[in-house]
Amino acid sequence: MEKPLIFVTNDDGFTAPGIAALIAVVKDFGELFIVAPDKPQSGMGHAITVNQPLRVAPLSFFGEHRAFSCSGTPVDCVKIGMFKLEGKKPDLIVSGINHGSNCSTNVLYSGTMSAAVEGAIEGVPSIGFSLTDHSIEADFEASKHYVREIVRRSLETPIDKGVCLNVNIPKLPLELIKGLKICKQAKAFWDDTFDVRIDPLGKEYYWLTGEFENSDDSENADIQALENGYVSIVPTKFDMTSYETLEKLKAWEQ
Repeated sequence: MEKPLIFVTNDDGFTAPGIAALIAVVKDFGELFIVAPDKPQSGMGHAITVNQPLRVAPLSFFGEHRAFSCSGTPVDCVKIGMFKLEGKKPDLIVSGINHGSNCSTNVLYSGTMSAAVEGAIEGVPSIGFSLTDHSIEADFEASKHYVREIVRRSLETPIDKGVCLNVNIPKLPLELIKGLKICKQAKAFWDDTFDVRIDPLGKEYYWLTGEFENSDDSENADIQALENGYVSIVPTKFDMTSYETLEKLKAWEQ
């Protein structure tokens, strides 16, 4: 039986330890095709490159796997990978493993998750994986265990069309993680502020910072799951329509 084609990407760049950990697991499930940014692209959301050329280079970085670096965003990687470099849609897209959480509203800013969302838009089952540890020396052993389990289940029982999975893994050793929990996206937000700094030429510049504020204490929210030692899985759609408001606004129609 022909092996499934699995597309691998991320937003931390092809040299990040997280993508190496992801590849180490998913290579056992099928034939890999890898397109990853040539530099970190965190926080790029669903951005695409339209005002400058994209540059792609073959990579030997991942051994025998067919791989390319791309000068663009994670969504660029998915688009050019499917429609130009490989020329067909894969059976599964996996993105990550991100260095840092993408729970709650972070999904809107995340390049990792936007790659998965782009896959869902194209009708391809897709999963974004994130570990709640920003360190370049993060331990991905527990993450590998849960990546294996979730990828296996996703290949056995395909994800609904138009849906991707947002998977966040707590920064805990494997023996302390309690298991998988299917969640909703928590209601939370960044309380943004800007540090004002001075460059060597004496000119002001600004550096975005802030605190992440959680206003959701419901038991089935992803933040709560992570805080309680579970891997959170949020089924995520790109349809941003507010159906409740849509019905209310029907009265405006003429």
